[in-house]
Amino acid sequence: MSEDWAAVAKAINGRVNELGWRQRELAERSNVSQAIVREIQHHVVERRRSARTLESLSIALGWHPQHLLFLLQGRKPPEADEPISDSADTVWSRLDSLEQRMEEITERLDDLKGDLATVIEHVRKNR
Repeated sequence: MSEDWAAVAKAINGRVNELGWRQRELAERSNVSQAIVREIQHHVVERRRSARTLESLSIALGWHPQHLLFLLQGRKPPEADEPISDSADTVWSRLDSLEQRMEEITERLDDLKGDLATVIEHVRKNR
């Protein structure tokens, strides 16, 4: 899934202008550093941000806590009074994916260990 940071920047900029705030005021109200607010607003550095950062900005701007996260994911943001969706299913599915990936990595490491043992044995024989 691609992330739409331009939509996040546009929404924040529109809301900040609507509220008549400056960047510093948004940073203070959200407890997010002004540098991060600037990066997100100007869409100059596209990097993964924590869900808590987006939640803090959403709340400070008077939106649903998951508003910016939904925009980022290209989904319609929930209304301010909608309950917060339980992300437990998402967490468990991500943990399952990580566990599967760890198993794959462990198998590859075991294969490499076997290959390395073969190489070491071959080198010792040829000394």
